[in-house]
Amino acid sequence: MTELRGGAAPPRRARPGRPDPYLLALAGTVGLAALLPVSGASARVAATACDIAVALLFFLYGARLSTRETLAGLRHLRLHGLVLAVTFAFFPLLGLATALLTPVPLTDSLQAGVLFLCLVPSTVQSSVALTGAAGGDVPAAICAGTYSSLAGLLLTPLLVAGLLGSHAGLSADGLLRIGLQLLAPFLLGQLLRPWIGGLVARHKRVLTPVDRGSILLVVYTAFSAAVAQGIWHQATPFALLGLVVVLLALLAATLAATGLGARLLGLDRPAAIAAMLCGSQKSLANGLPMATVLFGPEAGLMVLPLMAYHQLQLVVGTVLAGRWSRSPGPAPADGPPPAELSRTGGPPAHA
Repeated sequence: MTELRGGAAPPRRARPGRPDPYLLALAGTVGLAALLPVSGASARVAATACDIAVALLFFLYGARLSTRETLAGLRHLRLHGLVLAVTFAFFPLLGLATALLTPVPLTDSLQAGVLFLCLVPSTVQSSVALTGAAGGDVPAAICAGTYSSLAGLLLTPLLVAGLLGSHAGLSADGLLRIGLQLLAPFLLGQLLRPWIGGLVARHKRVLTPVDRGSILLVVYTAFSAAVAQGIWHQATPFALLGLVVVLLALLAATLAATGLGARLLGLDRPAAIAAMLCGSQKSLANGLPMATVLFGPEAGLMVLPLMAYHQLQLVVGTVLAGRWSRSPGPAPADGPPPAELSRTGGPPAHA
């Protein structure tokens, strides 16, 4: 899973205007599932392959994650605490609030999908790339995203059980399945890292298509099941418009809240940039496999908000990173109030 790793070199600047081939592949996979959904015996085979792919993703995650580098990042405790609080406390509260405050009504499944999006951990790869492009603290972003992903292995299923239990139908057997399919492969990868970590690192270019191919298989299987359930009757143009409005509001609120938190905690500008980008992002590579395990046949419609938010966060993050990189701010104590974010699109100058 390319997005989950324990270390990374400073990222290269993304070329604006060029579409991401992976996002195009995701869109194409959804289109393929809409036109040629898998069904019957083939669906059972695809579901089994999907389970294996999810276990493989989390095994590779464990094999790549450097325990030493993760522990070394603990010096950024205020930044990591802020990112975790936004990801697993503020975001879920926003998700609950959308059911009452959404200006354009969503279907029940889309509303549940928005709440699931709010329970997913942060990402690593895009957060790190955008933080580097914006002139932020890249090592801090790596660790913040990694800690969020690790916490999500435990917190996301528990939050889903508490807030989306009727959709997930979690029981003791369901939680055991989550442990076996997600946590056990990760721990196995960590245990075997001393022997296979170097091999995995040397063959990263070979394993990246495996990662992304696994995610595409998860998307195809989930949306095939959703098509069989009539997803396009529920995801009407009016509901999709409402979804975009809600997702943009979520992104703006979390950027503003994280910027305010960075100011109150006295983070310097590079650390604040890392906090804002990590705190406002959600992991597609984590969320899609988790949804498959947690929701089964309902996963297709449940992950639609996550897939849409993922693309929005990349577009908005790229715009902000470019602006922040061109306008370095003054010292933390001298910056304008957080309200400046809404006028300039940048982080508080003190951040």
